[in-house]
Amino acid sequence: MRPRIDNVDFAVDEHIWGHRLYDEQLPHLTVLEFLGVLGSNRDTPLVAEPTDKVRYRPQRQIRLRGLLFNNPYVETVRERPIPDEEKWRVWSEHFAKGATKLGDEDMDYLRQVFTKFDDFAKAIELLRSSSFEARSNKRWSSKFVFPFGPDALYEDLRVDSNGGATNDRRFFARTGELLYLMLCRATRGPELGLKLVDRLFDRQAPMNRLVKALQGEIQLAESARDVGYLPYAKHPRFDRLCDDWLAILSRDMPIYDALEHLITITGLNQLLYFLECAKTQSGDVEPVEFVCEIVSKERTKVRALSGDSYQSNQAASLRAVKAAVEGIRLTDEWADALKSDYPDSECAKLMHAVFQWPTADEEDDGGVGSTSGDELVRKLVEKAESRHGQHIGKIHAAWSKAIGLSSRRLARRTRYAPNDRLLKTLVVTIVNDRMQFDEFLHEVHARYGLVIGDAEGIRLVHEKQVDQEALSENRGSLETRLVGLGLVRRLSDSCSFVENPFSSEGVM
Repeated sequence: MRPRIDNVDFAVDEHIWGHRLYDEQLPHLTVLEFLGVLGSNRDTPLVAEPTDKVRYRPQRQIRLRGLLFNNPYVETVRERPIPDEEKWRVWSEHFAKGATKLGDEDMDYLRQVFTKFDDFAKAIELLRSSSFEARSNKRWSSKFVFPFGPDALYEDLRVDSNGGATNDRRFFARTGELLYLMLCRATRGPELGLKLVDRLFDRQAPMNRLVKALQGEIQLAESARDVGYLPYAKHPRFDRLCDDWLAILSRDMPIYDALEHLITITGLNQLLYFLECAKTQSGDVEPVEFVCEIVSKERTKVRALSGDSYQSNQAASLRAVKAAVEGIRLTDEWADALKSDYPDSECAKLMHAVFQWPTADEEDDGGVGSTSGDELVRKLVEKAESRHGQHIGKIHAAWSKAIGLSSRRLARRTRYAPNDRLLKTLVVTIVNDRMQFDEFLHEVHARYGLVIGDAEGIRLVHEKQVDQEALSENRGSLETRLVGLGLVRRLSDSCSFVENPFSSEGVM
């Protein structure tokens, strides 16, 4: 029996992908939410079984985020030609006017930490400069400092004019909670959990100590909460994602640099999970593919094909939603309902058991009480497609752009054209030390479905969608691009190696 999912009008998307994936929660926000869950479970990191109930109590850190993102007067006061003691007094008066009264009423502890106001202002400036979306027009309570350590993690909040604070699930919409469950359900999840706690939760790390100096004592949510719902106990994408994280963490680079690659590879794997689940639901057995144009100075024949590939994947999730609802008519339970003495009523009961719709209130109001089974299916398809288009249906477009996979550069429509950041992440993730270029292209295709060269796109050549020469030129453009990035060394015209500048440390 399917579990009941609270706070939804009906459950269609949720049983395909989980509760929930969300377009506005981009990969960096997903990883931040994940780290909050991990931090609350760092004594038993990533060890939950699929049947276990995972709970966490997120940090709020009202003082820290207020100082960084709701404190526009610190620079003005710093520049004033007045004594240091006067700077502290003037700044305190200004800050108190905008305080939330959620633990930020008394900020006198800052005087004990920073001997000079100028040192305090410089600390603010440093942490702001490294934060996510500091210059965006998001509300101050939805801006995030870089995760330098456990004291730098906190949940998204809405702070109202009456001083109340709620997590309204706009930017932390549970996608990070699903990421936690995915990695828990990967074979090597516990191994990854220990490594992450060791590398990311050092309270004595210099930058975390600076964060703690500003925040003071941690501030927690009032109570613990359950994480979201993930419908699969196992999935190949969970293991691929976990192995990718372990590979990146094994590289010889600081953890703060590794985080950028972790965020990008997470976005790519979760995008693939989204499309793979959609294809499975709609009965499409073909693997997910991204036909990628490597942007060059001249228009290529691969560009149109890449745009077609993008549009095909864009439509996949909507097909899945329709198939999920209409598929109920193929079940034995539906056939039994139609044979019963009261087919309309029995079909409605079955629809409610599977999709949590129609509700008892809707039946009592007469909206669906005497509606035929086929009409119920039609109505739910309409409602599900409409809701899907509001957010979940936008995931492919939003996430592929965020990770640098898609672009409209030099083109009239969006297509797959990976940027340098994504290419670097692929090299860091896949290549331990060095790898023959053609083998690298094979791995990129096998792991993530990226079609770049003629060997990976042989199906397209056989189907006469593109000629082999065009894909060979596309392959050459990638090689040239990676040479320019210092990631490929050519030994001869027919022998090139992809080299990882951060080869493994030797011990994972």
